[in-house]
Amino acid sequence: MLVCLGIDPGLARVGYGAVARTEMGLFPVCYGCIETFPDMTFTQRLMKIYSDVQGKISVIRPDFVSIERLFFGRNTTTAEYVWQARGVIMLLTAQNNLPVTELTPNNIKRTVCGSGKAGKHEIQRRVRDILTLDEIPRPDDTADALAAAVAGLSLYEGG
Repeated sequence: MLVCLGIDPGLARVGYGAVARTEMGLFPVCYGCIETFPDMTFTQRLMKIYSDVQGKISVIRPDFVSIERLFFGRNTTTAEYVWQARGVIMLLTAQNNLPVTELTPNNIKRTVCGSGKAGKHEIQRRVRDILTLDEIPRPDDTADALAAAVAGLSLYEGG
């Protein structure tokens, strides 16, 4: 069994989704969303992300992490905060000796949906179908993290 922890990084919400690959196929281990709040200081938000992601890593014990690369067109202020949150997560992967697969949003879409131009709803439906879930994972960040894990398992060459 190979377990991938998919991460959709953000400052307000970090989606996570662990998916296992066995001889029987793919199945979800656990998934959800870590939230920080505007009334928290920036450093408190980073600390919450750090401690909550570390907790997930400790419980899930993934073989590797698949994290979405960031792309921001114009909103560089938002991008700066998200990059810093992503940096905290990357630090955790190093501290836990976890290999990391970094995928662009288009790479994830192409792997999960067959097209790099797939929309949010298509990705969500495809994740639900691939993992035989009863419902589409919510919020979007959770579905995106599961998609990152599915794509990571599809493309991972380390195991």
